[in-house]
Amino acid sequence: MQGFDTLILLFDGALRTVTGVHRAQRASPAARVAEGRLDADARAEAAALMRVNHVGEVCAQALYQGQALTARAPENRRALSQAAFEEQDHLVWSAERIGELGGRLSLLNPLWYGGAFALGAVAGALGDRWNLAFVAETERQVETHLEGHLARLSTADRRTRALVEAMRDDEVRHRESAIALGAAELPQAVKRGMRAMAKLMTTLAYRV
Repeated sequence: MQGFDTLILLFDGALRTVTGVHRAQRASPAARVAEGRLDADARAEAAALMRVNHVGEVCAQALYQGQALTARAPENRRALSQAAFEEQDHLVWSAERIGELGGRLSLLNPLWYGGAFALGAVAGALGDRWNLAFVAETERQVETHLEGHLARLSTADRRTRALVEAMRDDEVRHRESAIALGAAELPQAVKRGMRAMAKLMTTLAYRV
C-alpha cells in the first residue's frame, strides 16, 4: 500500500509540474521591481531565456523527485525533498514572467520531465555520495548558466534580472548543501556529458 501511495504522489507531482499548477511559497522577487522599458527584441529574448529557465526548473523537479525516491539516507531524502520544494517557487516565478513578456512555455515539458526523472532515479540508485555529487554538479552548472543569462538580458529588464539573481542564489545554497552532506566529486567525463546534455536541452528549449 505504501508503494502505491508513493506512486500516486509521484504522478501527482509530475502532473502538477508539467501542467503548471504549483503555487509559490515565496513572493516573486520581481513583484518589488518596476517594469523597465523594453523593445520587442529585448522582450522576445527575455521570454526565450526564461522559457529555458522554466524547462530547467521542470527538470529540477523531476531530478529531485527521482533522486529522493532512490536515496538511502533519510537526511538526504529530506534535503532533496526540501530543495525540490524550494525549486517550485522558481517554476512558478519563471512561468509568470514568461506570461508577462508575452512568451510561452516549452512544448516539450513532458519529455523533459520524463528524461530528468529517469536520470535522477539512476543517480539515487548509485548511492548517496554519487547522488549528492550529481546534485552539486547540476547546481554548479545551473549557476553558471544563470550567470550567462544575466549577461544576455537587457540592463533595463530589472524584473527578469531580479528573478534570475534570486534563482541563482538558491542554486548556490543547494550546491553547498549537497557538498556539506558528503557529495563525491564526479569524474570529468561525466561532467562533460552533463554539459553536453544541458546544451542540447537549452538549445531546443530556447526555440520550442
